[in-house]
Amino acid sequence: MSVIVDVQDLTKRYGSLLAVDKVNFAIEQGEIFGFLGPNGAGKTTCLEMMEGLRKPDGGKVLLKGVSVWPDPGKVKKLIGVQLQSTSFYEELTVKEIMILFASLYGRRLSGKQLDSLLGMAGLEEKRNAYTNSLSGGQKQRLAIITALVNEPEIIFLDEPTTGLDPQARRRSWEIIRELQSKGKTIILTTHYMEEAENLCERVAIIDQGKIVAIDQPQKLIDQLDKKSKISFTGSRPLDNLFLAQFGAEAGRFNSDDGYVVFSGDPAQTIGALLESAKQEGIVIKNLHVSSPSLDDVFLGLTGKELRD
Repeated sequence: MSVIVDVQDLTKRYGSLLAVDKVNFAIEQGEIFGFLGPNGAGKTTCLEMMEGLRKPDGGKVLLKGVSVWPDPGKVKKLIGVQLQSTSFYEELTVKEIMILFASLYGRRLSGKQLDSLLGMAGLEEKRNAYTNSLSGGQKQRLAIITALVNEPEIIFLDEPTTGLDPQARRRSWEIIRELQSKGKTIILTTHYMEEAENLCERVAIIDQGKIVAIDQPQKLIDQLDKKSKISFTGSRPLDNLFLAQFGAEAGRFNSDDGYVVFSGDPAQTIGALLESAKQEGIVIKNLHVSSPSLDDVFLGLTGKELRD
């Protein structure tokens, strides 16, 4: 596979805030690559600089060997963009919206092309419906296919399933997989762990403008040495000294909703936890044991949980 996206030392400041801090990564042709992080981490700013919508303060973005800056118009035909929030003219039909978006690229959609795009999104029966009559999921799917009217090689999807119910989210996943099967390179941002694990060959975990890890989702999870995750709350706040009894990692993971400990022997750790808590007059509640996930990877790398 060949590299189609090459990002070098990408940097963006807003006053004293360093929103994106010398980010580096490369994406191979045909890959689904995900940015994983909470709101405000720098995901959307990265995408906007790669798309030519926001000028960086430093660094380079090369798409298929073409530099996005200082002339972003050079890559316009290469890319399709679905923004984090897309507003449509409410008094236009789905068909008219598609024709309008194609015209922005100087293109005319044939009937066959329109049918193909609407079929991909499951919107065939909505072609003559006004956009204000569409459900949230239908609008999101329409936003995705409007990014395809110029037949791009690289597709940017910014939070493509935010706010959707599980069924609508999975329908959007099907569209994304179909696009990959057609040879498209897809770059998406998300804060849904399940989405990243199901769709992305690789994910970049970004926090406070920095990429703290890039790898395949399962490889990132395996770095936790397949330890079990033990989560719980206490009848009163627990300090790090108390938590440190249950493993060197324990004191680092103080989540908003309680505490998290990783253990290779969960039965022994839980027993020690309950015994120590009893001696301290602490009641342990909401005890839960689970396998580690990308959420736990993020927690381990940043010391905090991923939040919407």
